[in-house]
Amino acid sequence: MSQIRNIAIIAHVDHGKTTLADSILKQSDSFREKGLEGDTILDMNPLERERGITILAKNVAVAYNGVKINIVDTPGHADFGGEVERVMNLVDGALLLVDAKEGPMPQTRFVLKKAIQAGHRVIVVINKIDKPDARPDWVVDQVFDLFVTLGASDAQTDFPVLYASAKQGKAGLENNLEAMTDIKPLFETILKEIPEPKNDASGPLQVSVANVSYDNYKGKTGLGRVVRGTFRPGPVTWINREGKAAPAKISTVYSFIGLGKVEVQEAVAGDIVAFAGIENLNIGETIADVNNPEALPVIKIEEPTVKMTFAVNTSPFAGQEGQFTTSRNIKERLDRELQNDVALRVEQGSGDGSFIVSGRGELHLSILIERMRREGFELQVSRPQVIFKEENGQKMEPFEEVSLECPENMAGSVIEKMGKRKGDMKDMRVENATAYLQFEIPTRGLIGYRTEFMMDTRGQGVLNTLFLGYRPYVGSIDGAPHGSLISFETGESNSYGLLAAQERGQMFIGPGVKVYEGMVVGQNAKAEDLQVNICKEKKLSNMRSKGDGVAEGLTTPRTMSLEEALEYLGDDELLEVTPVSLRIRKVYLKDFERKRDQQSKGA
Repeated sequence: MSQIRNIAIIAHVDHGKTTLADSILKQSDSFREKGLEGDTILDMNPLERERGITILAKNVAVAYNGVKINIVDTPGHADFGGEVERVMNLVDGALLLVDAKEGPMPQTRFVLKKAIQAGHRVIVVINKIDKPDARPDWVVDQVFDLFVTLGASDAQTDFPVLYASAKQGKAGLENNLEAMTDIKPLFETILKEIPEPKNDASGPLQVSVANVSYDNYKGKTGLGRVVRGTFRPGPVTWINREGKAAPAKISTVYSFIGLGKVEVQEAVAGDIVAFAGIENLNIGETIADVNNPEALPVIKIEEPTVKMTFAVNTSPFAGQEGQFTTSRNIKERLDRELQNDVALRVEQGSGDGSFIVSGRGELHLSILIERMRREGFELQVSRPQVIFKEENGQKMEPFEEVSLECPENMAGSVIEKMGKRKGDMKDMRVENATAYLQFEIPTRGLIGYRTEFMMDTRGQGVLNTLFLGYRPYVGSIDGAPHGSLISFETGESNSYGLLAAQERGQMFIGPGVKVYEGMVVGQNAKAEDLQVNICKEKKLSNMRSKGDGVAEGLTTPRTMSLEEALEYLGDDELLEVTPVSLRIRKVYLKDFERKRDQQSKGA
C-alpha cells in the first residue's frame, strides 16, 4: 500500500477512545474475514482491563480502500500525559472524541492543546449520541469555543464533525442514529481530511524514537516514524538525547498491520515502524543515515510534580511474601521503567536502599507500584509529596484545575472541604440536580482528597484534574488530620481484642490477621494516634452464661485499595507493599521512638 495516513485518537478519560478503535478494527478491510471478537481489544494489559482505563499508547494499522491507516490509541488521564506528548510526533492528524452529554472535559483541553501545538488537522467525533440525555449541538458549540481558546488556526477551527455511537459501531455526518449503518463515513472523512505524510523518501535517513519496549527474542525494540528516507535493516548512525552520534546496526524492521506487526525489508518515509538491534536505545533519540547523520529535535516532556520514596522493606515481616526484596532488585526495576516512561525521574534517596521516584501524579506512581507488586517485588513507600521549585527567589508549587460533579445536595460539604484545602472556586452551575464545580487548587491540597470525596458523595461524584503549572506557594494546608489506631504488640488479631478496639474508631483488619508492633490497624475517631491491644485474649473462667458473647458483633473492617492506602498515609507513616498484602505502619515502630521523634521536632 503506497498511501498512508497517521492518526491519533485523543479524548478525555472514558469518552470511548478504545471502543471506537475496536469498531475501526472490526469494520476495516484487514479484519472483515477474520471476525474480531470481544471489546476494548487494545487494552491488553491486565491493569488496564481491571480499571477500565488506557495507560499505554497502542499502535495498530488497518487497510481501507487500499490505504494504510496507522492508528494510535492514547491514554486519557493527565498522569499519563507523557504518552500523549510523544504520540503527537508520530501522526499527522487526530480524531478528537467528545461525549455527547458531557462535552469537553479538562483532559479534552490537555490532549487537544498538544494536537493544536503540533499543527495537526483535527476531526471532531461526537460520541455516545445514543445516550438518552445527549445534547450534540451544545457540545459542538463548546468544542468550537475550546478550539478558539487554545489558539487554533483558522484552518484548524474549520473542523469536520461526525456523530457516532462507538459501542454500536456506527457513525455518520448527521445527528441521526437510525440512518447510520456502519463506521464507513469515519473512514471516508479520515482519507479526505487527514493529509498524507509530506516526507522525502529519497533524502538521507531520519527515524524518530517515540517509544521503547522489550522483546524476549529481539531485545530492546524501538517504535518511531520514518521522517525521511527509506528505512532498511543494516548499518545506521544512532544519535542520543545529548546529540552524541555512534555507529549501530538495525537487525529487524517491522511494519504494523492489524493488532500485530510484520517483518519488512524496507519502510518508506511517513510510515510508523518498530525496529530492533540497538541495545541501549532510549525515547527521544534519532536513527540517522550513516553518511549524512542529522538529529531530530528532542521531544520535550513536562516535568514531574509529585514524588515518593521507594525503599527496601524494613518491617518485621520483611522477606516473607515477596520474591524481589533487595535494593539492587528495586533499583534495576526502576531503571527498566525509566527506559519506557519519559515522565518518570529516579534519584538516590538518603539511605542506602531508598530511591526518590517522581512522576506526573498519584495515579502515575501508584500504577508503577501496582505493577511492581504483581511482578513479585516487596518494598515500602512513603506518602506522596509535591515537588517545589524556586523561581527568582520565590517558592513555587504545582497547581491543578479540578472539575467536580456531584448531586446538588452534597455540593456544600465538597465546597467546604475544597476551601479548607486552599481551593479557589472558579465556576459553579447546577443542571438536573447535579452540581458542576470548578476549582484551582494546589496539588498539595488534592493529595489524599479523592477517597474522602467519594465517601462524601456516596460514590456518585466524578473528579477530574488537569495540571495548570507552577504558582507561588500558598502557605500551610491543614486538610484533614487523622489519628491512627496502632497495634500494641506483635501477634495475631482476635475477636475479643478487636471488639474493644473498634469502639475507638474504624478497623482496617479482621480477626486472625498477623500484626506487628507499630502497624496501623485502624483509624481513630479523634485526630490523634492511639495504641490498641488487638491480640488480647479473653481469660477463660468456669462461669458461663448461656447468651454471653453472642450479642456482641464485629463491624466489617474497611479494606483499602493501593490508592486509598497511599491517600491515607500521614507524614510519619509508610505503606508496606508486598505481592500478598498492603500494610500501613509507622516509620518508628516502637512507642518510645515515636515519642522521642516528636520531642525532637518540638524542640
